[in-house]
Amino acid sequence: MSAPNATELVLPLVVRIERADPPSRTDALEAAARGVLVMLTAERPDWADVIAEWDGQRIRKVVRRARGAEWRRALTVDGLDVQQASAQLRVYPPLPVDGWPPELARLQVGGTELADPGPPPEVPDGTPLLLVSPHVQMTAGKAMAQAGHAAQLGWRTSASRDRKAWQHAGFPLAVRDATPAQWAAAVEAGAPVVLDGGFTEVEPGSRTALAVLPWL
Repeated sequence: MSAPNATELVLPLVVRIERADPPSRTDALEAAARGVLVMLTAERPDWADVIAEWDGQRIRKVVRRARGAEWRRALTVDGLDVQQASAQLRVYPPLPVDGWPPELARLQVGGTELADPGPPPEVPDGTPLLLVSPHVQMTAGKAMAQAGHAAQLGWRTSASRDRKAWQHAGFPLAVRDATPAQWAAAVEAGAPVVLDGGFTEVEPGSRTALAVLPWL
């Protein structure tokens, strides 16, 4: 954890949600999870210190939405792009909680209600799986942040060789809403579980998401 006087950092993620063609909920959650992993492994020496500092603190992320001119302005801020099927997302290096650049500070946090056109496909055997709790109600934006938290916890828990193999494969993963039975089994098996800080939507300490990784 960070020192008491350290600046608290947050990871900004911006998802593109056009009125006429929004992404599916599952694609958006998977884009957020992959975005976190892409940032953690970014080959940017100028970001290395702030990424390491952020990863050493309690996990914090904020998901905002953009469309049209807002999205184009968001693209002018240095970051990394993630395309996950129907979802477009941009992730930015960590910054102080109150230090957002104006191009991003004006973006809305709310309004991320997304849906899937149908049931998501079966998850192939051996695919890293992030499960969203069936016991906590969350907007899509909140669930995106929690999927990202679960990916980060899974990364922290993994051995170096497993991290390298996952990265080399392009960070394949799936995010699904857990059934109560799935959730209970994963918790019993010792999967790393996200305990939310309670800043938005849910009570502090709520178990919101977890990571089921085939190598753990």
